[in-house]
Amino acid sequence: MQTNGWFTFVLVTVLALAALDAVAAWLNLRALSSRPPEGFADVVDAESHARSRDYTRVSTRHHLLEGAVSLALFLGFWWLGGFEWLDRLVRGWGHGPIVTGVLFTGILFLANHVAGLPFDLYDTFSIEERFGFNKTTPAVYVTDQVKTLLLTAVLGVPLLALLLWIFGRLPHAWLWGWGAVTALSLMLAYVAPTWILPLFYKFEPLADGELKTAIEAMSEKCEFPLREVVVMDGSKRSTKSNAFFTGFGRNKRIALFDTLIENHSTDELVGVLAHEIGHYKRRHVIKGMVLGFLTTGGLFFLLGRIVNDRGVFDAFGVRETSVYLSLVFFAILAQPLNRLLNVASNAWSRRWEFEADAFAAETTGRPEAMATALKKLSKDNLSNLTPHPFHVFLNHTHPPVAKRIERLVGKGEG
Repeated sequence: MQTNGWFTFVLVTVLALAALDAVAAWLNLRALSSRPPEGFADVVDAESHARSRDYTRVSTRHHLLEGAVSLALFLGFWWLGGFEWLDRLVRGWGHGPIVTGVLFTGILFLANHVAGLPFDLYDTFSIEERFGFNKTTPAVYVTDQVKTLLLTAVLGVPLLALLLWIFGRLPHAWLWGWGAVTALSLMLAYVAPTWILPLFYKFEPLADGELKTAIEAMSEKCEFPLREVVVMDGSKRSTKSNAFFTGFGRNKRIALFDTLIENHSTDELVGVLAHEIGHYKRRHVIKGMVLGFLTTGGLFFLLGRIVNDRGVFDAFGVRETSVYLSLVFFAILAQPLNRLLNVASNAWSRRWEFEADAFAAETTGRPEAMATALKKLSKDNLSNLTPHPFHVFLNHTHPPVAKRIERLVGKGEG
């Protein structure tokens, strides 16, 4: 391991990002208020607000501990020569560069996954259980883990092998790699609702009645090409609620968590769905995809600049250069850039949430119903109602609920 410029860059950035997360978390905890924001008293009582503060404290400390352990494991593996040791081990099995690369990357992925399992188990069966969210049984948890790993292998191994072949054989490899990842992303966006999500959840058509009629009327009013409305058995794993739409072209499908239907009135649910339709009408999904593809292209361009860079390999203590290790090292080197891109992406997302709220209020003519739905969702999910602005800036895809309600119905309403 050589303490060159790349070594210094990685060490400084991983420590700086960890410190940044710690500061943001500390500020967020300090911003917790003993009282809910003005206008929430009709839904959020003192007891539920106290539980949301406790949930934020416990979850934050858990994630900080997980991050600290992950950082320590990475630094230990790096400084003890883990990359060189694993590379020599896998090369010794005598396979070609593509198989060797898949095996090397797969071992790192599995090791990282196993290291995170204790934290995920504690989060699911202790923290989420303690606050009344968890409905996942051990059998369902194990089944989900197996399905996730198999799905990752089925999708990830061919893509990784293709990228290794591209960067090992083709000129302008970054451009071809960008195209391959973009094509896979588009394919997944199309098939995920039909083939992937049903591996984990059951979807049933929404029964005829007042809610279905109201949703169909709203879709027709908005000229939203709705194919069907389905109910997802989210309660099998958690009591938390949500709604979303999927599909391309005239093949749109709205999915409601069963927990969402149980806890909200028809007007509130129509407001939530009008918000989701607002994302479609304001082209937020398309804009997000385009931004994502452009970001991916930029990252692949940078990847093409550091493939087999001797200085990078020296910084990580590896003697022989290879495409697969270049991919691994780039994932580490790109962390600060990814954080900056996420901050920018989150800022756009928060703006789009306001726009979708405004669309829902205008379309339904009942902004109070949307505001009440947001309050109930916050209460039921124990959301932090007073996040610190710096934490929001770094991490939040949605604006604070209090600000959304203020935009919807005015301060102090509701």
